[in-house]
Amino acid sequence: MGLPLILRPQTSHRKELCTCGVFIYSGCVYSCRIMSGGGAYVEDVLTRIRGVADYQFGRSVGAVLFPESVSVAFSRRTGRIRYVFLKGERLATMKPTDGLFSLSLAGAERIVEHTRYVVMVRDDVAKFIADGGDVFAAHVVSVDDDVRARDEVIVTARAGKVLAVGRAVLSGGEMKAFKRGVAVKVRRGIES
Repeated sequence: MGLPLILRPQTSHRKELCTCGVFIYSGCVYSCRIMSGGGAYVEDVLTRIRGVADYQFGRSVGAVLFPESVSVAFSRRTGRIRYVFLKGERLATMKPTDGLFSLSLAGAERIVEHTRYVVMVRDDVAKFIADGGDVFAAHVVSVDDDVRARDEVIVTARAGKVLAVGRAVLSGGEMKAFKRGVAVKVRRGIES
């Protein structure tokens, strides 16, 4: 980029160089902004995480998932974005393997009405899934055909209540067609 970096420590007077927007070093939270040639600050971290969310969950989801007041924690070892928080509650974790987000239940609640990556299940299995049980193809009531295997998905009951978050094992079409087998590997249920 070639732009100078300005570091503003929020809880300490120690100054360190960084290449990203906010990071945690030795227990202190730091923020740094990239200064453009005219002296104006450019907030690129918020733009980046919103862009990833838009790519992963659909257009305009990034602004819903990550409002202006989010805080971002970076890996101490690599300096890359790791966690995104809102008022101390984790919304999402950026996976180092593919650079996409895995949602927390709080993050899922924020975007469930704005994304098509939702798997609706039968009401009679809602308790099982809320306790952290995997979603089987026979449980699926509806799912968007755009869902692909390995996509991050939100599992809901028929009323739209979020039950769990996880990763699709089957595509949307396969979830509808198959009568057996795991459709979604649940990472976290609301009761687990």
